[in-house]
Amino acid sequence: MPSRTSTPLDHPEERELEFARVMAALSDPVRLGIVATLADHPGLPCGRFALPVGKSAASRHFRVLREAGLLRQWDEGTRRRNDLRRAELDRRFPGLLDLAIEEGRRKGRAGVAEDEERCFWHSRV
Repeated sequence: MPSRTSTPLDHPEERELEFARVMAALSDPVRLGIVATLADHPGLPCGRFALPVGKSAASRHFRVLREAGLLRQWDEGTRRRNDLRRAELDRRFPGLLDLAIEEGRRKGRAGVAEDEERCFWHSRV
């Protein structure tokens, strides 16, 4: 099945990761929750996250995380999958991702929906 986007997604190279941009991306509780959820569910599609925001806001949160270099996204059929860039982040900022995941588990606002019908605006975490 063809990709749902015609242009490839931009991901910063490891050497381009900026501490301030990564920290800014982690400053939002929804994004922190997305990071913690991905630590437990690698490769989870965007549509399976239970988030306390609508689709457009969720899309923006994923874009901010991707552009900061925290996650890698790829299209698989009609789904956009996500994974943390753990190896790159651990080399560039040792220990930072583990701290973010721990904090996200305590205070983050995201989870995994039982099915895609209960995602985004239907689920309130």
